[in-house]
Amino acid sequence: MKRILLPAGGAVLATGLLATGLTGTSQAAARVAHDPMARNSSAAVSIASFWLASNGAALRSATQYTWDSKEVRKVVSKGGYTPDGRPGTTAPTGGTKAAGGQNVNLPKTVGKVFFVDAHGKFRWCSATSIQSNYRNLVATAGHCVYDTDSNKDTLDKWVFVPGYYQGKAPWGIYVGKQAFTHYDFDVYEDYDRDYAFVTVYNGITLQRVKPVSKRDYQRFTGPKRSWGGRYHLLVVKDAGRLGDNVGGQGFAWNQPTGKPVRTFGYPAAPHPDGDRPYSGVTPKHCYGKTTGKKLGASWLKIEEHVGLKCAVTPGYDGGPWLLNYSNGKRTGYVNGVTSTFADQDGNDRIDYITSPYFDGETALGLQRGQERVVGQDRRPERRAVQVSPTRGSEGLGLRGPRLVFTGPERPLAPSEDLRPANGTEVFACREPVGHMPGTRPEPPCGRAS
Repeated sequence: MKRILLPAGGAVLATGLLATGLTGTSQAAARVAHDPMARNSSAAVSIASFWLASNGAALRSATQYTWDSKEVRKVVSKGGYTPDGRPGTTAPTGGTKAAGGQNVNLPKTVGKVFFVDAHGKFRWCSATSIQSNYRNLVATAGHCVYDTDSNKDTLDKWVFVPGYYQGKAPWGIYVGKQAFTHYDFDVYEDYDRDYAFVTVYNGITLQRVKPVSKRDYQRFTGPKRSWGGRYHLLVVKDAGRLGDNVGGQGFAWNQPTGKPVRTFGYPAAPHPDGDRPYSGVTPKHCYGKTTGKKLGASWLKIEEHVGLKCAVTPGYDGGPWLLNYSNGKRTGYVNGVTSTFADQDGNDRIDYITSPYFDGETALGLQRGQERVVGQDRRPERRAVQVSPTRGSEGLGLRGPRLVFTGPERPLAPSEDLRPANGTEVFACREPVGHMPGTRPEPPCGRAS
């Protein structure tokens, strides 16, 4: 049995719930492969500003992370699955009551992950928010997080945008903090473990753009962008935790196959025959029973995938497979993520999607990851302080209280994620902090709550 590598730190699922159903699971120590993404809140704001600038121009120009059509082949049916322990689940959080009717209600948790690939192109995949202790965890495909085309660990400028629609981020942009996956995928690109979990910083929303002179632009240390010979400061706001805003899907492992699931994602690429039925603008869904036998694809080192009849195209990859989906609450249990696409009847059109089988090692690795990384996040305190708008910044038109950061440059611990009062503008920047040179924060320095 392969070892699983899953997220640690502030993103772990509730430990007590995870322990349920793990009796009999292999107790071999899980080697957790974790890689940093945005290393501190300053970097997170800079990355979010990159995607939000020019009314979300970078978001709108991104394209789906396209598969090579030569890899869309017929997958081979193998024997049945052998769970490594008892089945288990953790419950979803933040379910919202939806209107009745025959239509499928799309979950708020589903969105797109955006990143810059090894060739400098703006790309996206599908993903979902998933339940965790600190409500800051995203689940997607491993190839939507880890760069398989270069020697870099993770894809650049990685963000999650739940509910994305035509350049809009209705619940904010959530910048990746730390990524986790299985060692076999990270090192060997073994698609039996093509899934990843990413902890994210608090969401960031763009409040407004302030035009300034070149001199003021050069002096300002907060998020800013220049284009067309013009200079602008980006006024952003802390949107809060991901799970508080959109909720989180539950998690399930060691489940019997052949059960109905509902899958979601943003298909966009053409079929191998060139036909392009989807735009990638809005999420689509499929429903059906998964294959009872495991599927194999030797060209991707796949031996234990689950299949579902679903005629979607790339862009859908990374999206969740939800077991027991409640159309009323818009929640279910993540029991897979779309990994690959298959053409079972050989007519150059995708008719199947596949996912890794989620087993007990996934849950056990997640539980042990919590014990390993939480202690490593204990570093000196970093404080958020309010800065008076009348001390040098009023000339820039930045009115009202705003938060800046002082202290060591480091990632915030999960419990430290910024929770400013409503209406507080947030500037996360390196020293000197996000106010004009020659000014100082007014005492006393208060901690963000």
